Amino acid sequence: MTIPDMTIYVLNGPNLNLLGTREPEIYGAASLDDIRSAVSDAARGRGASVEFRQSNHEGVLIDWVQEAAGKAAGLIVNPGAYTHTSIALHDALKTVKIPKIELHLSNIHAREAFRRHSYISPAVDAVICGLGAQGYLTALDALIRLIDKKPFP
Repeated sequence: MTIPDMTIYVLNGPNLNLLGTREPEIYGAASLDDIRSAVSDAARGRGASVEFRQSNHEGVLIDWVQEAAGKAAGLIVNPGAYTHTSIALHDALKTVKIPKIELHLSNIHAREAFRRHSYISPAVDAVICGLGAQGYLTALDALIRLIDKKPFP
């Protein structure tokens, strides 16, 4: 399904607006704007456009997931702490029938016990974690393959 105007939604949850200053030893030095720029450039090079958003509010993220269902070819979501708490976000993602990837900068499975459970994972096609800001580009490549229904090498 390669189309020139393929839109990919990249949704970011709470506190990700603080990237670059919040615990850089865990989340890295790149700001969310740095990541947005890199993802947008990479998407353009692959014939796609990106709708890149961040909110600290669960309901706003749910609204955007529902919006993506009708406007996007695929969805990347870094739900932040809502990963571990939001059944509502899980339910919204379950209703969206486009390819979806859950993304985390850190390896949530190597962190505190409460971070090791994801309500989001059962509602998406894939999970990428622990690659820092590079994870966004990895997720973009993987999502485009899922959209295009191309096998992974």
